[in-house]
Amino acid sequence: MDYLRSIGSAAASAVLQKSGIAFPFSLGDKIGAFDGKTIWTLHDAVKRDDSSLVSVFIFDSNVGNRRSLMPLAKNALRKLRTIRHPDVLKFIDVVETDTTIHIVTERVTPLRVAAEQWTGKGKEREDWAVWGMHRVCVALAFINDAGGSAHGNVRTDSVFVSTTGEWKLGGFEVLSQPKDDQAVLYTVGGLVPDSGTYASPEVKKSGWSALKELDTSVADSYALGLLIHTTFNPQMPMPPTTIAPHPPPQPSSRGAIPTSIFPSFKRLLNPSAKHRMTVGAFLEVGMGGTTSEGSGFFSNNVLVKTCAGLENFALGSDADKQAMIRTLRDSANSFPPSFTAYKLLPSLLSALEFAGSTASAVLPLVFQFGKNVPPAEYQSQIVGPVVKLYASPDRGMRLALLEHLEEYADKLEQKQVVNQIWPNLQTGFTDTVAIIREATVRSIILIAPKLSDRILNNELLRQLAKTQMDPEASIRTNTVILIGRLAPQLSKVTKQKMLVPAFARSLKDAFVHARVAGLMAFMATADMFSPDEQAQRVLPVVCGSMVDKEKLVRDQAFKAVEMFVKLLESYATTLPDTVIRPESSASPNGIPNPSAVPATMQAQLVNSAAGAAGALAGWAMSSLSKQLSAADVKGSMGGSTLLLPAPPINGIALSPNGKPQVAQTLTGMPSAPQRPPPTPLTSASSSKGGMQLRSHTTSSDKMSALLAEVTDADEGDADGVNAWEGDLIDVNADADDWSAFEAAPVNRKDMDEDDGGWDQPAPEPAYRLSTVSSTANRTPGIQLSSTSRNAFTPPPARPPAPLAPKPVPVTSAAAPKFAPADTWGTFDDASSTPSRASTPVSAVVAAPSLAGMSKEEKAAELARRREERKQRIAQAKAQNAK
Repeated sequence: MDYLRSIGSAAASAVLQKSGIAFPFSLGDKIGAFDGKTIWTLHDAVKRDDSSLVSVFIFDSNVGNRRSLMPLAKNALRKLRTIRHPDVLKFIDVVETDTTIHIVTERVTPLRVAAEQWTGKGKEREDWAVWGMHRVCVALAFINDAGGSAHGNVRTDSVFVSTTGEWKLGGFEVLSQPKDDQAVLYTVGGLVPDSGTYASPEVKKSGWSALKELDTSVADSYALGLLIHTTFNPQMPMPPTTIAPHPPPQPSSRGAIPTSIFPSFKRLLNPSAKHRMTVGAFLEVGMGGTTSEGSGFFSNNVLVKTCAGLENFALGSDADKQAMIRTLRDSANSFPPSFTAYKLLPSLLSALEFAGSTASAVLPLVFQFGKNVPPAEYQSQIVGPVVKLYASPDRGMRLALLEHLEEYADKLEQKQVVNQIWPNLQTGFTDTVAIIREATVRSIILIAPKLSDRILNNELLRQLAKTQMDPEASIRTNTVILIGRLAPQLSKVTKQKMLVPAFARSLKDAFVHARVAGLMAFMATADMFSPDEQAQRVLPVVCGSMVDKEKLVRDQAFKAVEMFVKLLESYATTLPDTVIRPESSASPNGIPNPSAVPATMQAQLVNSAAGAAGALAGWAMSSLSKQLSAADVKGSMGGSTLLLPAPPINGIALSPNGKPQVAQTLTGMPSAPQRPPPTPLTSASSSKGGMQLRSHTTSSDKMSALLAEVTDADEGDADGVNAWEGDLIDVNADADDWSAFEAAPVNRKDMDEDDGGWDQPAPEPAYRLSTVSSTANRTPGIQLSSTSRNAFTPPPARPPAPLAPKPVPVTSAAAPKFAPADTWGTFDDASSTPSRASTPVSAVVAAPSLAGMSKEEKAAELARRREERKQRIAQAKAQNAK
């Protein structure tokens, strides 16, 4: 059969090529079952300009000496061009020559072929046939009543089925008006193949010219009755009424004709033209417009009701729309596949624009009926029209589209998602209705694979950052879940910047399930974090949830921590035991490398807090000892005495000559100019006063302050003679002689004027450890003897702070003759230790500056100062004796 079709198609193409005419279509296979039934041959074809499917009816007068049939072909062309009706074959184009006519119509299939291919049985087939008859009756009624014409060729081969499943009326070869001068029905009507089989009794009796005096529907009504018989009983012969004397149909001849139609069927086949039912009357009975027997066989048909409801859907009330939707839902399985794919679906999509609140019920039907659409046509038939609906501002429409996105998301193209869906969809993130916002968030995961990188890593995440702070808890929760599911599709940079902050925010959410979702998101994306990120960024955040007030959150947090710990343990097994080289345990300046852990710490791990504290303390002491030992090795080996600087005054350490002493910090950087070596003291004194800071009450500190003052004055003596003249008390016995010593306020001006370090306040030195060299270029600090260098004892836990020397009250007799330039400053710690001495201070003066004095004046001034100091020492001894 296919071979014969190809031969026919090749022959037709050859004819077209010989004619030299450019045809606007590509001719396809010929419908062999249509050959010989009419004057036409039927071919499938494709239109060149838009690749749409069409059918081509070809008449060639040169084939079989058919020139006499040319008037019939031209009449069919003329009537098909002028008659426009939904139930009439749709004319598209024509190519006409002197001998051939090519009529291009919508793609159709002859009813004879479609009936053979119909797979439905029983009630389903009956409904399809009744619906088809209704469409034919509507077309015939239009031709007879509105057009005032007679079709004259109503038969099975004049009816075609379109791709939408609708029956279309064709066969206009003899369609004529009685008053038309060019009417062919009344002259050459008998030239139509098999015309006698379908002719009415009056035509068989008096010829086709007899119809000119009768009603235009007389012949068509009789032919309609025969069409009903052949449609429902294709295997049965024509009823006896077609043979003279044309008896009325008997119940035995009903066959498969529905009982509701059979009474009207008998009236259509009435031998008398005057009593025969017209097509219009038959249609009225079928639509229930009368009370005749069997009334309503058309109106009660499910397909007829469906088509009528879809046509009036936009104008119907909400109740009518709901009733229509129920009808579609209940009868969905009984619709012919072609009807649902090409008739019902386009009507539903068109109705969706006006569905309003019923859109959510209509859209599921669209996808249900769309299952019958071939995959190659699904994009154009379903997806294209649905995507356009995203531009609708109707919330009901948007909600329906989002709720059923899963049914068509896999068939969307990336261009449609990026250019049509996303620009409209993103408005839903900020909609004032919460259900729209939530549906928008939940729909993203379905179209995410087809979003561009710019949208996915930029625009979408900005929207999700807003929805994570949405007032609705469910939206916040779904946002976290969505981010977790989107994570594999995000770029590497976006993952590093966004995932941890986004999930961490959810762990602070007031909604329990939002916090649980955040923990589960961390677990789901664990492989996207590096081990460093897991340890330093993820675990610190997750651990806080282990003490959450809700058990559900705590349990999930412990699971998350357990999982991350196992991952880190597995990673740790791949790391080396240490990356420290043996020679790099200490830095070049002698300070231990903090990463150089002692072997005792590496050998074993502690299992308790106390053990950890002890191990860390031992580690710290070991590091400190190593530091001091290393520094001591670099220092020079001195004598057996311990050299200590003079006690600090006002927070500044002084050398024995009264100059500020600068200690070296652990980093080895000096903080001030260095001084000459300190005065040697015995080891006994060093054991009492060494490494003590800010002492406020001991008499030894008071005596040290006084000695510092004396030393400062002696430094200005040009002769270098000891001004104390052996009257200085033994400093080692200060605990016995100076137990009650109280220092009076000391003015800084009383210090040597040529010592520039006092003019500016010095910062209070911190506690420092350093080494001292015995050479001229020594490092200031503490010098260890040969005996103590190897057995260093750590400093006291809280060394007392150095006490600044306090001024000693003087009598008015010892006061200088010039007025003081300044008064003594009062230190903060002077008032905290009340003096037990009752000697009043009659005058508080400052020593004049030696700058600008002659040698004799300087000697006199220094002598005066020595005398003044002797008096002050005597007064101090007297007070101590009391």
